[in-house]
Amino acid sequence: MNNEQSAYDAVDYPSYSYPETHPDRMAAMAILNGLSPAPVDRCRVLEIGCNEGANLIPMAYALPQSEFVGFDLAATPVERGLRRIDALGLTNIRIFVGDLMEMGRELGHFDYILAHGLYAWVPEPVRDRLLALCGELLTPGGVAYVSYDALPGGHLRRMTREMMLCGLKQNADAKARATEARGLLQSVLEARPEGDPYRQLLKQQVDAMEKRNPQTIFHDELAEQYHPVLFTEFVDHAGKHGLQYLSEATLPPPDDAGGKPEFQQALDNVVGGDILMREQMMDFARMRVFRETLLCKAECPVRRDYPAEHLRRLQITSQTTSTLGQAGAKVFKTPTGVKLETNHPGVIALVEALEAAWPHALSVEELEPRLQQAGMALDSECAALMMQLATARMIVFHAWKAPLSEGISAQPKASAAGRQEAAMRPYATTLRHATASMRDPIARSLFLLLDGTRDRNALQDAMHSQYPEIPSADLEKRIEQALDIFYQSALLEA
Repeated sequence: MNNEQSAYDAVDYPSYSYPETHPDRMAAMAILNGLSPAPVDRCRVLEIGCNEGANLIPMAYALPQSEFVGFDLAATPVERGLRRIDALGLTNIRIFVGDLMEMGRELGHFDYILAHGLYAWVPEPVRDRLLALCGELLTPGGVAYVSYDALPGGHLRRMTREMMLCGLKQNADAKARATEARGLLQSVLEARPEGDPYRQLLKQQVDAMEKRNPQTIFHDELAEQYHPVLFTEFVDHAGKHGLQYLSEATLPPPDDAGGKPEFQQALDNVVGGDILMREQMMDFARMRVFRETLLCKAECPVRRDYPAEHLRRLQITSQTTSTLGQAGAKVFKTPTGVKLETNHPGVIALVEALEAAWPHALSVEELEPRLQQAGMALDSECAALMMQLATARMIVFHAWKAPLSEGISAQPKASAAGRQEAAMRPYATTLRHATASMRDPIARSLFLLLDGTRDRNALQDAMHSQYPEIPSADLEKRIEQALDIFYQSALLEA
């Protein structure tokens, strides 16, 4: 493990929040699949390989009655995280330098265990200890999240990785190594003729790496260890430690190649009801390269038909805007461009209610009267419709209501954890554990002022002192626009 330690101490790995690792998302998926996980606002969470705690710290801030523990082999990022925790005054989170191979039951038991981006990048004994620790420390109804590179997509990543490593200089720093590696791959690409399938595959990899920073490439593509696995291999490995497959951390997207009806029919003929083989075959159709798998104890009864009684335990959000379509239909559109045109009265009633409530979640019980007014009962048909909307990314299930402001108050207050992050980086983690851009310097300056002590006049004065060149009327307008964006982005707290 010393090589990993020196690598992550020497070169920082960019640290973010990962929405799918939040207990809210994990609990929602567990509930959908028939489990009764610990309440999100009163749980214990462990992150294995926590880096500087950028994923755990916003959770701890938003969930003060829950307890968070994280450890990492690299001391430098942990020290950074400890300074952040101390500055925020958080008492419900502990991160420390620790070796996974030496961790055991002294940590206690946890309702949610997270291991993001670790499994495929460590040697076999460490992979085994990772799943063993999950099996040892997970509570009876707990959920573990493990992300890893999967096959067959991992074959392509491994092929390009081997090309890049072949001619690299060993003494280059992270940026130089990443630049040189991309250059090597580009030279191979350009040696192939236009329209060549091999060239197209390489171009996809080059284009993807152009969007990522050198530190990520240094630790991912150019790491000493890289072991992508078949989904079934991973599940078999988890089974050896008393764990079973629960689900993925997210529902499959609407354009999922593995979900096409014709392919599903073919699978029915080949694998029948074997959910594990079905998932593996769908990975072949997807050319899947990355999985975010949820595990639970082997004895937990898992139910994957999504009955209405499971949905009754959930909250729902929908970040949509609506317009009138043809023949009385409604057109709903998400910020990511997902579009739905429908004249189904139940769907319209459901999504309109959620649209009006955004950024807040509504419980299914709160939505039930609206559905009944539209002539729709909360039965198996309605549950199936909700699952279709969730798969289409029109709605999102939650197990917890985030502590969001009810509106833009007279003295708006942004999350202190978010403000701390924005002071260091051009982004901030929202109270829903998403990442909000702070690249606009004016919006970022305003965000850093939102500690709950300033009204509009004080904000205007403070911003004017920073940007005297902007006319007062224009500055006032920009402040209001930015505040609305912060509110809509779940950055303002109650």
